[in-house]
Amino acid sequence: MEKNIDSKLAAVKKHILEMGGFVEKALMQACQSMEMRDISGFGKVHEIEKRINEAQMQVDNECLNILATQGPVAKDLRFIMSILKINTDLERMGDLSVNIAYSGKDFLNYNLSIGIKELNRMSVLVRDMVGQSLDSFVKADQELAQKILLQDDEVDYIRDIIDGELIKHMKSHPQDVEPCMHLLSISRNLERLGDHATNIAEDVIFAFSGRDIRHGGRFG
Repeated sequence: MEKNIDSKLAAVKKHILEMGGFVEKALMQACQSMEMRDISGFGKVHEIEKRINEAQMQVDNECLNILATQGPVAKDLRFIMSILKINTDLERMGDLSVNIAYSGKDFLNYNLSIGIKELNRMSVLVRDMVGQSLDSFVKADQELAQKILLQDDEVDYIRDIIDGELIKHMKSHPQDVEPCMHLLSISRNLERLGDHATNIAEDVIFAFSGRDIRHGGRFG
């Protein structure tokens, strides 16, 4: 029985990591299309998101099968609970990447540079957080997971800078309200992606230590 559950847990871990790879690709595609002003590239995000949705269903089914047939306890049960939560976060991250693609495509109809430098900085940081959250899961690295929690504060800080710049610009240049709103949407979606990466980091800490640090709790 123990060997059987171990092999099933290894399989579901492999599939959640494959799903995470799709999320990284979708986010990278959306951000690079924006940075390179490549409207055609945004369509690829939608194709990748379909694979994310398919992977979510597969992982859910595998986890439910393990719960129904293997009766996991202790660390194995924590692991499955964490996988289910990570699975939901990754699916939502795929949706947010699609949102960025939609807003980016609309924004590229305009020629506006305000806030772009900070937005690119934010996208690099968020992509790093997403990659590190998956690495922390692969390596069961709670220290790396903790670093991601701290990076989320920096994402929020950059978002506030972008919001301030764009709001100020819209007040003095009302003709630019529409492109500014598209940039605000991209900024908000990136910020939410960072939140989901933080959720994964919290799940990693729970899966491998049993500590629940949500709602203001902290590691250590």
